[in-house]
Amino acid sequence: MEFLNVIAAALAAFAFGAVWYMSMSKPWIAAAGIPVDENGRPQGNGSAAPFVVGLLAMVVVAGMMRHLLGSAGVTTVGGGAIAGFGVGAFLITPWVAMNYAFSMRKPALTVIDGVNSVIGCTIMGAVLNAF
Repeated sequence: MEFLNVIAAALAAFAFGAVWYMSMSKPWIAAAGIPVDENGRPQGNGSAAPFVVGLLAMVVVAGMMRHLLGSAGVTTVGGGAIAGFGVGAFLITPWVAMNYAFSMRKPALTVIDGVNSVIGCTIMGAVLNAF
């Protein structure tokens, strides 16, 4: 059953990310410096690889969060959400901010991606303890 919790949590966080990045696509593209075509769409071949990598990453993060929550004795939905918030806000986002600072990325990119990390992990933690 724990495997299903991990998959459900990963899918929930991935779904939030899909909605988040659809709503933030133009600011994210500008902050990331992605070249666009005459219609404002990113140039490239439209590969599915980023989506596959993203989904696999969500499964890995959800699996590790399940382990951490279990080890810490966090068993409630609220506790999972708070722990997930902490993982996103105090582990993932600072690391991303450091990487973006060294690569001289715009601060807006850190904010946009940081919101995804924080809310995605909050959702993930809640879902992991929801059933």
